[in-house]
Amino acid sequence: MDEDMLADQRTLVALIEAEGWDVTDVELSAYDSPWADEDDPEATVTITARKPYESESDGDDNPFKLK
Repeated sequence: MDEDMLADQRTLVALIEAEGWDVTDVELSAYDSPWADEDDPEATVTITARKPYESESDGDDNPFKLK
């Protein structure tokens, strides 16, 4: 895998974490583009992150919350 792709992935993760998100999964896929005639590879980064938000109510009236 190209070191530039990995560096870009780390940069994206750092940006998301700087916004208060907890990154839980990262997937980097490198491939040759089927739409371009160039030999340069492309990459897709999929990032899964979570961020808890404070509830405006006490949460007891939420029908989806497990008790």
